[in-house]
Amino acid sequence: MTGVDLDSIDLKHCEALDAADPLARFRERFALPDGVIYLDGNSLGALPKTALDRTAEVVGREWGESLIRGWTAHRWIDLPRIVGDKIGRLTGAEPGEVLVADSTSVNLFKLMAAALRLRPERRVILSERSNFPTDLYIAEGLIELLGGRHELRLADGTDIEDAIDDDTALVSLTHVNYRTGALHDMAAITARAHRAGALVLWDLAHSAGAVPVDLNGAGADFAVGCGYKYLNGGPGAPAFLFAARRHHAELRPALSGWMGHAAPFAFETGYRPAQGLERMLTGTPSVIGLAALEVGVDLMLEADGAALRAKSMTLGRLFAKLVERRCGRYGFRLASPADEASRGSQICFAHEHGYPIVQALIARGVIGDFRAPDILRFGFAPLYVGHADIWHAVDHLVTVMESREWDRPEFQTRASVT
Repeated sequence: MTGVDLDSIDLKHCEALDAADPLARFRERFALPDGVIYLDGNSLGALPKTALDRTAEVVGREWGESLIRGWTAHRWIDLPRIVGDKIGRLTGAEPGEVLVADSTSVNLFKLMAAALRLRPERRVILSERSNFPTDLYIAEGLIELLGGRHELRLADGTDIEDAIDDDTALVSLTHVNYRTGALHDMAAITARAHRAGALVLWDLAHSAGAVPVDLNGAGADFAVGCGYKYLNGGPGAPAFLFAARRHHAELRPALSGWMGHAAPFAFETGYRPAQGLERMLTGTPSVIGLAALEVGVDLMLEADGAALRAKSMTLGRLFAKLVERRCGRYGFRLASPADEASRGSQICFAHEHGYPIVQALIARGVIGDFRAPDILRFGFAPLYVGHADIWHAVDHLVTVMESREWDRPEFQTRASVT
């Protein structure tokens, strides 16, 4: 958006930006419904069209015709590593340092438990007060399981580095805050933790596929992430986990399932960990889910990472400016960092009527989401969101506010999923 005055930008400027966008060609690769402006890819990514063909092939031909022979004939058994290595290319990991398995929550448990075993003399898990709840709940459950000998200590995001001390075993943080979009400095925090002798576990749920991630460049120890947001793997897609190679030999999985055994099909009575990160596998891979996720990851690998980040920041900057310019009198407060380099690929606003406003927008085909107590959250997936989408979305928001459309009774009752 260089050279464009945001104070005077209009729809024509937005359409010109889309015409010059090097990522615009990816939009047609997604099955986006007509009349919908989808600004919730940070919660659930859109459907890649080829995922329809790929999952049909897995179900109809590979499963339907090969039956159990598919584990070897179609390399189902290798999918956690194959897709993991592809995610590794997106996140700055080496081959063999990322596996796709289980859910984000289960992977958090496995890696938190492994990290505490690596620091047996320390008792503190440090996290951010506003971290995503599952990250905190998993830590609480693990601490209880270990007999209450550990402590979950919480700090505000800006105070994390100062809170790391000699008692800290593990710093567990989400790279991009789910509620505000605030982006942590992965390299700086990791370096600070290492100077204190602590390990670091990064949750990449809101960053993998949206913002640059260089796990090895930052010296990260562990990471987890989900496959259904910016990686476009579909609802409930398998998650992934990362462990730096320097830790592999010492990792001891708390969930020592048969797929993590050194010889799963020897069916030995006792557990022997597999070589490398594969010891962190637990149960049978989700083949259909892995196949769909691989399609989404392959799409991300086609795109230029620098162009993704540049467009993400442009979309966010445009949205924030248009809301400020056109809806400023309606009480919206920017809840994301004002500095675009300090936030992920989302913009969040606080408003006392946040929930019904989001519902009114959804009814108009502008899909964002709401996070309690008062956050309207809008995610910008650069592969399929355009600048004109941003203009039209704010147009709808203006109408919703001017007409008090949000105040209609049908938008007041909260659904089970917000």
